[in-house]
Amino acid sequence: MAGTGLWGMNLVGLGVVLCVSPIELAISGEMTTVAPTVSDAILANPKMGWETFHRPANQDKNLPSWIPSTVHYARWGWGKLEPRPGQIDYAFLDEELKRSRAAGQTYAFRVMCCSTSPRAPYHPNWLREIGGRVLQTRYGGGPTLEVPDLDDPVVLKAHLDFIRRLGARYDGHPDLAHVDLGSVGWWGEWHMSRSSEVKMPRLETRKKIVDAYLAAFKKTPLLMLIGGREMLKYAVGQGTGWRADCLGDMGGFSKTWCHMRMAYPQMLPAARAVDAWKRAPVAWETCWDMRKWVNEGWSLRFIFNYALALHGSFINNKSAPLPEGEEVRAEVERFLRRLGYRLVLKELRHPSTVRAGGELALTMKWQNTGSAPCYDPYRLAYRLSNARGYQKIFVSTVTVNRWMPGEVPVFTEEFFRQPPDLPPGPIVAVSDAVVLPRDMPPGDYVLSVAVVGTEGETPVVQLGIQGRADDGWYPLSRVRVSQ
Repeated sequence: MAGTGLWGMNLVGLGVVLCVSPIELAISGEMTTVAPTVSDAILANPKMGWETFHRPANQDKNLPSWIPSTVHYARWGWGKLEPRPGQIDYAFLDEELKRSRAAGQTYAFRVMCCSTSPRAPYHPNWLREIGGRVLQTRYGGGPTLEVPDLDDPVVLKAHLDFIRRLGARYDGHPDLAHVDLGSVGWWGEWHMSRSSEVKMPRLETRKKIVDAYLAAFKKTPLLMLIGGREMLKYAVGQGTGWRADCLGDMGGFSKTWCHMRMAYPQMLPAARAVDAWKRAPVAWETCWDMRKWVNEGWSLRFIFNYALALHGSFINNKSAPLPEGEEVRAEVERFLRRLGYRLVLKELRHPSTVRAGGELALTMKWQNTGSAPCYDPYRLAYRLSNARGYQKIFVSTVTVNRWMPGEVPVFTEEFFRQPPDLPPGPIVAVSDAVVLPRDMPPGDYVLSVAVVGTEGETPVVQLGIQGRADDGWYPLSRVRVSQ
């Protein structure tokens, strides 16, 4: 009565329990229950995970073959993107998006205005030509630098208009993962530390720049730089996520101060940004790169658990080489299995037989075992296909963006001793149903499940279960259609 695989099952038998790799399936009475086998693979899913830096994945020589990357991240000076007044170099950005797509990635970027290199300023060289004010300062004890005066009305007007046109062209672009809410301060990081003369723009100016980004990018997620302080609070209060540089700094700048134990625990609660991840993504960028962590003897488990507990979706190691050692790879793999969303179908239950024109009821148990939600309202979908080439796809109204990860208390004494493993999210019970066409041919059908995009019927998400077919669907069960 029991076949040796999904394709050879005899559904006439009742009360038969089968162990079918990669699922367990039980038929009892008129109901079929499927328990898929959990996968431990690192998943290549949209808008999460490992970011390559200033090069797409297919050109990143330091990207190991075992790390999938679906996001290409870069930072550009305002002058690079707008080389002439009122003329954004759309061809350049379009090519960046095209190269990213060809590598199986989406794109993310930041705009910068203040550079610490006198040979590579970030502001446009035409600012003075239009009457804009450019200031001189030094970074630490370095050479004289020129930076734009963002408080100057001419400069501010030009920059706000630049942001508006940038959003008009790219907001909601399908190949754009997120945009940093940058522009202000050194490298667009919202601080002017070690500047000898130039201070941060006035609060009113900073607010206008944040408002310009918020107005320009209503569809594409915005990530505010954590150094923004007052504006970090303002931006996340308007629904942005945040980006933090210097993940992993356990005392590399000072023996008495570090980002992990002092900066983040002060900045994030003060800005009421600790829970911003529930609405928009969190991105981490390594301090130096991971080789520094290993050389200093800092705990990778501490750093990675910290990043997961704060619900990161992205990690950018600046496309630097990874530290050597199998123990390093094991920790990185463990981290990447949890970073971002990870959707696991725990159970699928449905009638074993349904009539053509009737309703196929589906009850499921799902769980997000990652560190963050999926912020896009991707949809569940089901496919019934038979051996004669007939297939029918049913796209559900059920979306996956509300399936939350687990949580742990952060910034407590226990947390700073050793951030705990992030638990999986709560089990989500889903009840759904599809109505079969009246003219659906009778016979046995394979029931497959997928998560498709906001439009169309193409699977876009890899699930945390085994059994994914080459077309992205997960064949899990069988249904007999009768007249």
